[in-house]
Amino acid sequence: MTDQSEPLLLSHICAGDSDVNDRTGSEELTFDSIVEQSLSDFGFWQLFQVVLVGLALFFDAFPIFITVYTDAYPTWHCVNHTICDHSTSDICKLPRSAWEWDGGSKDKTVISEFGLECSTSLLRGMPSSAFYIGAIVGGFFLALIPDGSLGRKKLVLFSTFAMSVTSIFVVFSTNVWIYTSLKFAIGFTRSQTWSYALVLISERVPTKWRPRVTMIPFTLFVLGFMSLSGVAYLAQHSSWRYLYLYTAVPATFYCIFLYLFALESPRWLHLQGNNEEAIVVLKSLSSKNKAYLESLVSKLPLEQETVEALPRYSIKDFFFRKWAFRRILVVMVILFGMGMSYYGVPLAARDIDVNIYLSETLNAVVELPTFIITPFILERVNRRSSVLVNTLLGGASGVLCFVLSVFGKTGIAFAFELGTFFCARTGFNLMAVYMVEMFPTCVRSSATMMFRQALVVGGACCPLIASIGRDLPSVSFAIFGVAMSGLGLFVLFLPETKGSSLCDTMEEQEKRDQTINTSNCC
Repeated sequence: MTDQSEPLLLSHICAGDSDVNDRTGSEELTFDSIVEQSLSDFGFWQLFQVVLVGLALFFDAFPIFITVYTDAYPTWHCVNHTICDHSTSDICKLPRSAWEWDGGSKDKTVISEFGLECSTSLLRGMPSSAFYIGAIVGGFFLALIPDGSLGRKKLVLFSTFAMSVTSIFVVFSTNVWIYTSLKFAIGFTRSQTWSYALVLISERVPTKWRPRVTMIPFTLFVLGFMSLSGVAYLAQHSSWRYLYLYTAVPATFYCIFLYLFALESPRWLHLQGNNEEAIVVLKSLSSKNKAYLESLVSKLPLEQETVEALPRYSIKDFFFRKWAFRRILVVMVILFGMGMSYYGVPLAARDIDVNIYLSETLNAVVELPTFIITPFILERVNRRSSVLVNTLLGGASGVLCFVLSVFGKTGIAFAFELGTFFCARTGFNLMAVYMVEMFPTCVRSSATMMFRQALVVGGACCPLIASIGRDLPSVSFAIFGVAMSGLGLFVLFLPETKGSSLCDTMEEQEKRDQTINTSNCC
């Protein structure tokens, strides 16, 4: 039996084969080198696979922002003008016969259909709160699922399908309590869709293409957010239930295409001992290298032998290995600060004397350039320096936004608000690629989930901090800026990964880190 600390494929493939030697030269033949060699030419089919999986984030954007339209407070008008004056009357102090909802439709939004117009803000906001609570609970629960249990493709498929089906069930809600329960379920099921899709995409591309390819699903997410406005505009005269149907039904059909055409991660298959299936996936992704890959098939170990030799990993490895625990803890601290800025800055924009619709639109638009700038930074600057400088710039921008708004320089302050949000989004993009490179395939999915959870928990603190700005105008920007730059300093405790390939096992990661540390000391 082979040593568990060595890559399985390396232990069973004879490097003396002439065709293989022509490809690898004097380098060791590992599964990582096979992936890098076979996928070096990024072709149409690889791009198709990236976009296909990335569309999961396009549909993931819908349930996050849909409550902006479905749970809005609808407009109304007076029917009995003798006792009703729209400009001065309180709707809750008028008899129901004295006023009517605009359009005459009671089911325009959740507020009007379930009679929540005079309820407390806590009750009206309960469905949205349930969604985010479900996302947090689901994130922690799903992070406990071992990486080797279901596979990358099945997890993306399951989360997207469960989210879309639950969204369809929302249509049958008869009261606010059922609606709130289903919103919790939606948040729970889609809590890690982003993590699953990112890991699957990053494990199917070579090192040199990873910075650019990783930005594709992020771009699709923003496009999903922007397209929701158009869908909501077309459905503005219909019941709020139709908006859930218009967004959930296409997502359900998307799951069919995902099931039929998406390919599994070859790295995950290799780690499970399915080397032949992993080679088949690589051949599908790169038709130009079929001859090279077919030459390896006869040298693959038997599946039973590789499965017996495989070590098993779970989330507990983060706690039993000091380097892994320290690394994931530092990543979560940094993402907590970025989450506060990313979610909090647009929320606090209302404290600046600018049009709120214009500010929210510009905050959404400013995300798009980050997907072009991030690969440029990743390809030219090392990971630690890029994250450090970005967080310091974002923090300084937040503090300047606060100072300028205090002195009444509203226009300039808003420009720095956009700058803070821009840095928060760029930092998130940088850390997403950085995080994928820091952990091996066996725990990469769990690590990405914890990465995502830190971002969400940071965002959950934002409403409280943003509310401080009502008493002390714009001070929340300073808090967000200091949090992002201060916690960003922890990146100095992380290893540099620029140009490094992905490891598959914890032992392989430890050996590579030890080799890098030794070479740096020398």
